[in-house]
Amino acid sequence: MIPAHGRDVFLDQLGRSLADAGVRLMEYRNKTGTDAEVLADSRVLRAVMPAATLVMDDRVDIALVAGFDGAHVDSGDLPVDEARRLLALDGSRRKSIIGTSAGNEAQLLEALTSGADYIAFGPVYPTTTKQTSAPPIGLEGVRRFRALSGLDTVLVAAAGITFETAPAVLEAGASVVAVSAAIFRHRDPAAEFRRWIEALGVG
Repeated sequence: MIPAHGRDVFLDQLGRSLADAGVRLMEYRNKTGTDAEVLADSRVLRAVMPAATLVMDDRVDIALVAGFDGAHVDSGDLPVDEARRLLALDGSRRKSIIGTSAGNEAQLLEALTSGADYIAFGPVYPTTTKQTSAPPIGLEGVRRFRALSGLDTVLVAAAGITFETAPAVLEAGASVVAVSAAIFRHRDPAAEFRRWIEALGVG
């Protein structure tokens, strides 16, 4: 738990360290924060990570106000096309990044017609950082999702992925792995991120 008065300092230091480590894409996810807290956090991260592509989970309105580059929307949130239209109101000419999720094959087929730039899918493995009742799909599920979506779809594998399992998930067909606990529960997330990048041969 981060003390309220030290939250902005913590995020400032974390964001700067991640930027220095070469983080180029990050999703900000806060399911329990108030609008004011989410906006304050987002403004700190935007200020200290100017070169990174920042994506907001759920809150397209706050993404717009904070100057984020995109948003991730699921069932119950704004539709993909409406989220993209709203983010275009910032007056910039850049194309916003809009992602969505799929937890099963039926949702994947629906997501493929949504116009989303990427589809996050899973849970690949059991997870403690997401509220989900869906059973883990494992590597075979990753292969099925890739087969159904074709070669050109950007598939982001999520949930329970570790340093040890990430290579197999990518080999099974994921374009990208989304990682939370495996990096941010380390004492030095930036150093752990560098370890991942070096091991996976990306950057």
